[in-house]
Amino acid sequence: MADQQNRYIPAHADAFPHRLPYFANRLRGEGAIKIVAIGSSSTAGEGDIVPYTYRLETALRAKYPGRMIDVLNRGIGGQEAPDELARMQTNAIDEAPSLTIWQVGTNAVWQRGHDLDDVAAAIGQGLRLLAGAPTPMDVVLMDPQYAPALLTADKIDATRRMLSLINQFATAANVNVFRRFDLMRRFLEVERHSFDTIIDPTDENRLHQSDFSARRIGYELCETIAAAAADVGPLPAA
Repeated sequence: MADQQNRYIPAHADAFPHRLPYFANRLRGEGAIKIVAIGSSSTAGEGDIVPYTYRLETALRAKYPGRMIDVLNRGIGGQEAPDELARMQTNAIDEAPSLTIWQVGTNAVWQRGHDLDDVAAAIGQGLRLLAGAPTPMDVVLMDPQYAPALLTADKIDATRRMLSLINQFATAANVNVFRRFDLMRRFLEVERHSFDTIIDPTDENRLHQSDFSARRIGYELCETIAAAAADVGPLPAA
């Protein structure tokens, strides 16, 4: 009997609804291409886990050989949108990247004392700040991880509301969302991995990603960025 086809069907990230013209324009040019990744521990890295930022940089350099693509890691563990907003100018805008990835929302749910409306307001203000940067850039929001710590009975409503707020502000600002929450859920539901595979098994809080999922996030983000940058026409003259 022949092997059954499609016994393993990999999960992929949702395509971005908006193109990435500024990143695409830099690809057509010469010189280094700069991406800023701002966020909390998923960006900075936690424990011995290699963060998605390094994986993304490696994948992009492999996809575009001969181009120097730098992903600047501007993650600080434990922070949330209000803290990140306070350093958005120096950590992102002043770097003049062609793309900024803002990983946001996890600590608003996980940590005690956050008002989700205040966090949402900081996201909106941050998006407006990025949109008004003197050097125009593309922006991608990354939503929370699909982790047991965010799925408990006392957290799930806040998690769902945070996901909704991120989508609302992204839609209003015409920016893309890398839907990490849905992608990691597919790792379980489609690929049939366990939480012990996608969440760091040494993390007693059951919150932080494993090396497996950080690697997959980096790869899928690379592929999604590349697809959104393909076939983008030249930017109009200033």
